[in-house]
Amino acid sequence: MAVLEESYDESSIKSLDWREHIRLRPGMYIGKLGDGSSPDDGIYVLVKEVIDNSIDEFAMGQGKKIELKVADGTVTVRDYGRGIPLGKVVEVVSKINTGAKYDSKAFQKSVGLNGVGTKAVNALSKRFTIASYRDGKCKTAVFEKGILVKEEPETDTKSANGTFVSFVPDDTVFKNYHFFHEYLENQVWNYCYLNAGLQIIYNGKTYISKAGLLDLLSRHTNPETIRYPIIHLKGADIEVAITHNGDYGEDLYSFVNGQHTTQGGTHQAAFREAFVKTVREHFKKDYDAADIRQSICAAIAIKIQEPVFESQTKTKLGSQHLHEGGQSVRAFINDFLGKELDNYLHKNPATAEALKKRIEQSEKERKELSGIRKTANERAKKANLHNKKLRDCRIHLNEEPPNNKTKDLFLLKQQESTLFITEGDSASGSITKSRNVETQAVFSLRGKPLNCFGLTKKIVYENEEFNLLQHALNIEDGIENLRYKNIVIATDADVDGMHIRLLIMTFFLQFFPDLVSGNHVFILQTPLFRVRNKAKTIYCYNEAEKQKAMKEIGAKAEITRFKGLGEISPDEFALFIGENMKKDPVLLSHEAQIQKLLEYYMGKNTPQRQAFIIDNLVVEKDIVEEAMEVG
Repeated sequence: MAVLEESYDESSIKSLDWREHIRLRPGMYIGKLGDGSSPDDGIYVLVKEVIDNSIDEFAMGQGKKIELKVADGTVTVRDYGRGIPLGKVVEVVSKINTGAKYDSKAFQKSVGLNGVGTKAVNALSKRFTIASYRDGKCKTAVFEKGILVKEEPETDTKSANGTFVSFVPDDTVFKNYHFFHEYLENQVWNYCYLNAGLQIIYNGKTYISKAGLLDLLSRHTNPETIRYPIIHLKGADIEVAITHNGDYGEDLYSFVNGQHTTQGGTHQAAFREAFVKTVREHFKKDYDAADIRQSICAAIAIKIQEPVFESQTKTKLGSQHLHEGGQSVRAFINDFLGKELDNYLHKNPATAEALKKRIEQSEKERKELSGIRKTANERAKKANLHNKKLRDCRIHLNEEPPNNKTKDLFLLKQQESTLFITEGDSASGSITKSRNVETQAVFSLRGKPLNCFGLTKKIVYENEEFNLLQHALNIEDGIENLRYKNIVIATDADVDGMHIRLLIMTFFLQFFPDLVSGNHVFILQTPLFRVRNKAKTIYCYNEAEKQKAMKEIGAKAEITRFKGLGEISPDEFALFIGENMKKDPVLLSHEAQIQKLLEYYMGKNTPQRQAFIIDNLVVEKDIVEEAMEVG
């Protein structure tokens, strides 16, 4: 049989301009595209890239106010800094490796030094407008998908100095996208915490912080359940806030030069190590590291010159040193905590005693569980040899890339790693047959899980379903080595399915709350109806969509009501868990406190409980109301 050979000559070599390259490989510049259901989806990176420039102006002492508006898919940002030099307005958003951040004197500790940020926003926007106001003059340019379509001549203006950017993400790149207010609000708050005195007006509401990371922890903790007042320490290029609460897990927030490093990195690892070392030395006792960090809620922010991140989206710090030839990040944080935290504990003996009691409580609980854990682990290992509860995938979060050549692609795929939690053989079978085996795994529950509200962690090891689930996720010792970025609860869209969702979420909130606060937990949305004729098929997620589809298809429409996930064929399921998967994040308002939430969640069936769940969990409200009757 003859083998066809592709020609390889001069015509095979292609040279892409900056715009084409960004649009061809958007993941290299903004991470995963997504639909907005995850806080690290690309549409939020676009917002961040624009605001980062305004933050840099504030950091240089220029402009104390930023206005952000997000409505109907359009984002506008107006700052009151110095404004872009008018002759460079077009270049800074359309010419790669162009910007002021290469001048280390002007932007010594900026997040972005690659000159790509706003160029990526421009290239990936259906429409992008930029205007600079500077010393009574204004310069405006308009782009479409990175192509300059209008450049206004300089005009006189009475507007204050600064920069205006407006963009609409390209819906051919970001399919079915929508902005979640909660994610944008968290972004705004983080900017304020890290830039005390900065005023951000987001959709008409003013956000400002005066106490930095102290305010951040105050927002994320309940003063009634924290074990001691928040410890707030500040030094040159470093700020730390620490407390412990009554929940399980570790709740850590880390930042570099104003960038929220959601995947941690060298600075977060150094903080965890330094905190353990300082506590051991202060109390002169070799406590187990897990006992020291159990239930910690802390934040660390550092500033370093020319930071190196492990990906373009800057969510994990890779820098080993503060600057070239300087002190290591590890030593810097160790020295700071070793001195300042130790001094604080000596000066505040009541806080030191409360910290000690919390550590000893964790130590006691761990020792009480040690025998049970050992037996449960052995049982889990035996079960894993022959059970079919977990159909695993090939790529997992927190694994090392197989080689450097494909590192960027591997890191992107890690962000897509997903575990579907299903109930019943038919549903798990359909998902298993239609999933992407590289990045999607399936865990099958047997019946309804146990209601673990009010129970101790002992139940996690004694209950086979929960024990195997925590092993599948690799979270027995915390979520640091979590195997999947996304945990998607896939249950039927009926009362029983809703009740199973509540039971699974109770398990996570009770024992692994950082999975929820870390935005790892989602609800899969699957269609309730299929409306079709021989020419067209429309899948509908609610009654209103069904009525619209019936009008579109006409009188001869065939209507199918899916009573459960098992009724959806594998071929159809591939449509719902692929590129256009609809999943709703499980979101908690910042006022929500875990233990209070759980009381309403799975406690007595009261009107207050119903209202609380509906207000704080993003799921279908009509189904929630029905599920409350199940209890």
